[in-house]
Amino acid sequence: MATVELTEATFEETLTNNEIVLVDWWASWCGPCRAFAPVFESVSNNHPDAVFAKVDTEAQQNLAASASIQSIPTLMAFRDGILVFSQPGALPEKVLEDLVSQVKGLDMDEIRRQIAEAEAAEAKVS
Repeated sequence: MATVELTEATFEETLTNNEIVLVDWWASWCGPCRAFAPVFESVSNNHPDAVFAKVDTEAQQNLAASASIQSIPTLMAFRDGILVFSQPGALPEKVLEDLVSQVKGLDMDEIRRQIAEAEAAEAKVS
């Protein structure tokens, strides 16, 4: 599957309507971003069941700010609309493949339970 460009208008809808979304935050002037792009594209071809999306941080500055992007490239992985991975820096192809496999293997019921527990604990403190 080819990568798709995300904008403020399409970001939330893409996360909501797809089980797995990987997002590459990048800019055209960024050397490491340009080096990572073919790796991201190559791995996307191996996983038609996941959305591989790119956000141009120059064109989508408000979106990048709302996602607290401070370094590029930054890779984020979402599963069922929940952020499950976020890390700045380009990944080698093998590591990215492993990450996609790990995201696919997550027990999302357990993740949701942990989030609910953390929110309940935080509500007690407030």
